[in-house]
Amino acid sequence: MKIPISIISGYLGTGKTTLLKRIIDKLDRKFAILMNEFGDISVDTDIIKGKNVNVKELLGGCVCCSLTGEFEEAVKEIIKEYDPEIIIVETTGVAEPDALIFDISENLENVKIDSVICVADADAILKFPVMGRTGIVQLEMADIIVLNKIDLVGKEELENVKGKIKMYNEKAPIVEAKYCDVDIDLLFGIEVEHHVKEIHHVHKTKFEYFTYKFDMRINKNKFEKWLKSLDKSIYRLKGFVPFEDGCYLVNYVNGRYDLEKKEGRQEIVFIGERIEKLKDKIINELKKI
Repeated sequence: MKIPISIISGYLGTGKTTLLKRIIDKLDRKFAILMNEFGDISVDTDIIKGKNVNVKELLGGCVCCSLTGEFEEAVKEIIKEYDPEIIIVETTGVAEPDALIFDISENLENVKIDSVICVADADAILKFPVMGRTGIVQLEMADIIVLNKIDLVGKEELENVKGKIKMYNEKAPIVEAKYCDVDIDLLFGIEVEHHVKEIHHVHKTKFEYFTYKFDMRINKNKFEKWLKSLDKSIYRLKGFVPFEDGCYLVNYVNGRYDLEKKEGRQEIVFIGERIEKLKDKIINELKKI
């Protein structure tokens, strides 16, 4: 009997890990999680750490291309070690799920695709109506779309966003959500047939990342002021920052951010378009805060 795999995809900062936390809290089945992060630190794994879950992680690339072999081995190891009823894969925001679906269908005989879930950011789609290939493929391949952050847009704007999504995927139901608070029973047991042709191209991304590790506590007010002036090419920032009153998880997505008091390794990762050239400047700024 084949073990079902559900894939959670979605662009950078849409709320995939928030949805995963909901699933962990509510899913009444024996499951294992495979997390893929584009950066080389496991921020998302730290976020769900402490919960009674079995997690494996793949860092520093995309499961859809550069980490394909590692992905296959990780799935086999999960089955051998945990024997789960279902495997949930959270992909990095720059991954294209069509190649991953093909890999699972062709190269992993002990598993089958259950559902492909795409988390979409209503506010980001409204602000950036021209979508790149990766975002389009994520929508196109979805069996169900969780339209997150609907509280950030008006009713008429929301209808416009839904219309745009339907341009790329007419069949997948759209579930509206705030903070990915959805009925998780809608996400599993779908088992739709996925017909994906072999992917011959290597997924090339214009996104780059770098990390910074703190060696001392910093001023929260100065950090927030600095965050608001961050270069626009930095699309995503996440990690744990040590302030005077404790460690905080910072989540930054295209100008919006939130801070949550939470312990974790005191590092942050920056993700954006061709940002390696900004690394020295940004690190020098952080050292002065």
